[in-house]
Amino acid sequence: MKIGVLALQGAFIEHIKMLEGMGVEAIEVRLPEQLAGLDGLIIPGGESTTIGKLAVMYDLMEPLRRFAAEKAVWGTCAGMIFMAQDVGANQPLLGIMDIVVARNAFGRQVESFETGLDVAVFENGQSAPFPAVFIRAPKLVEAKGDAEVIVRLADGTAVAAQQGKWLVTSFHPELTGDDRFHRYFLSLVREVKIDD
Repeated sequence: MKIGVLALQGAFIEHIKMLEGMGVEAIEVRLPEQLAGLDGLIIPGGESTTIGKLAVMYDLMEPLRRFAAEKAVWGTCAGMIFMAQDVGANQPLLGIMDIVVARNAFGRQVESFETGLDVAVFENGQSAPFPAVFIRAPKLVEAKGDAEVIVRLADGTAVAAQQGKWLVTSFHPELTGDDRFHRYFLSLVREVKIDD
């Protein structure tokens, strides 16, 4: 299995280290031709406006949309914003996932926090909370159509969603020692491969 990590800006190295630690081949993606042969793609946290502008500059927008039409894609934090159809701001978006996202909804960097989350899609999700790290995190305002919320904070705030083979999290699983979200994403990648 070969997983790409969009490496235009942001926390891509941490995703690569997590994947390599799991024995998965991880490829830094900066140009359209680097999408060839990949089984899935992670769009990391960072600055969503910068990621979008660089994707436009490197002619990646349409190749990324074509890739997502066929393969599993996971966006974390800024990646979630980039994948959304509506973020209430004028910036380049892939717009592939039927979700509405509010940028920086949890406040500034100094208001970052970590909390344990019950994740029902994991085998042991309720018995072993996932240690989610929120840094200038976006909020999942609405999941529409086929998109469904899969994780909420204790107060009911939606922080992760799935739409078929696409996954988004408003937090940073790559900044923890817990690889369960990466393993869950790889299970989505495998499902697409089986269907092919």
